[in-house]
Amino acid sequence: MDKLRNYDISFSGLKIGKHEFRFEINKEFFQLFDTEQEFTNPKIDVEVFLNKHTTFLEFEVKVNGTVELVCDITNENFDYPVENQIGILVKFGEEYDDSEEDVITIPANDHAFNVAHLIYENVALSIPMKKISPNISDEDLAILEKFSPKEVEEENEEQEVDPRWEALKKLKDKN
Repeated sequence: MDKLRNYDISFSGLKIGKHEFRFEINKEFFQLFDTEQEFTNPKIDVEVFLNKHTTFLEFEVKVNGTVELVCDITNENFDYPVENQIGILVKFGEEYDDSEEDVITIPANDHAFNVAHLIYENVALSIPMKKISPNISDEDLAILEKFSPKEVEEENEEQEVDPRWEALKKLKDKN
């Protein structure tokens, strides 16, 4: 966790109320995680809003920038805009627990909360499953459509059944 220390937000000395933190993240940030990214060349601005209450913390993490993706169709690189936000409630308890979707419990004696994983998650959720370049041509789409699987219409509902299947079906019906 030491390598992510730059993303600790120390809340113990802050007054009750709203606070704002800013980060600029690039490929070095993503290299801190031991996972392979589906993108390259990230240039992302991060705003972290903290609303400190007496018994809990509210975090809102907004990411805005671009990443470079590889088009699934043309295999060309293109810039993809990344814009997303997530909110999380941090409460105090006995030990760390992130089993709830929007609530994280941290030990009551903690004085800081690390937002690196929230930033990482926020960017990862912004990446589409299908990566299609906005520069793809109509010709490329036509070729893709030509070779895409098509649904076969069955003209005859009573197609001839392989006799081996019929023999297996008879065995099944006996049991």
